[in-house]
Amino acid sequence: MNVETALLNRKSTRSFLDKDVPIETINSILNQAKTAPSGVNTQPWQVAVVTGKSKRSIQKKMEDTFRSGNKGSMDYEYYPTQWDGRYKERRKACGLLMYSTLDIKREDKQRQLDQWAANYRAFDAPVMLLFFIDSVLEKGSYIDYGMFLQSIMLAAVAEGLATCPQAALGEYPDIVRDELGYSDDVALVCGMALGYEDESNIINSYRTSRESLDEIVKYFP
Repeated sequence: MNVETALLNRKSTRSFLDKDVPIETINSILNQAKTAPSGVNTQPWQVAVVTGKSKRSIQKKMEDTFRSGNKGSMDYEYYPTQWDGRYKERRKACGLLMYSTLDIKREDKQRQLDQWAANYRAFDAPVMLLFFIDSVLEKGSYIDYGMFLQSIMLAAVAEGLATCPQAALGEYPDIVRDELGYSDDVALVCGMALGYEDESNIINSYRTSRESLDEIVKYFP
């Protein structure tokens, strides 16, 4: 599989088969991804591979906390504190596309809540990846982390696997650190669902749009 194919086939998958991913495959993906560049070779990534009993425990605590009305708080500001202009419109379009695909009506608050709660189970993927970074590191290391995360997703596509990068899995960092034994000296960046796509589930049929080059690129000859 070439890079173009992997880039075009990667998507955020939200329904997975009940099929385990061999640890050898996970390790192969991470070994490829760790070649991602980082400023002065800091390699800021720390990864927790969570499966089985550990996953069931951590996802239950996160989902129960969410359903109790506690919205959580990430270790850093992932999204803007105020949504304006094109970013507000893109966010709205993204949500509407998913809910319309699932035929979830605006007034059906329970189904909306249930769909959002699935985030904390990593959409029932067999593998939940959680990503940590030393708190002393700055914004440049978060840029490096993005390249690492994309590398994981592309390597997963080449292995016949699907992923969904998830900020939501970073919304309850204290629960995650307590469950997995990480110290307060590390920040939880985000998580990622990893597994085999359930191609029969309609939620995996929709794709968000991308802006044309005319909208995002300026040329200076």
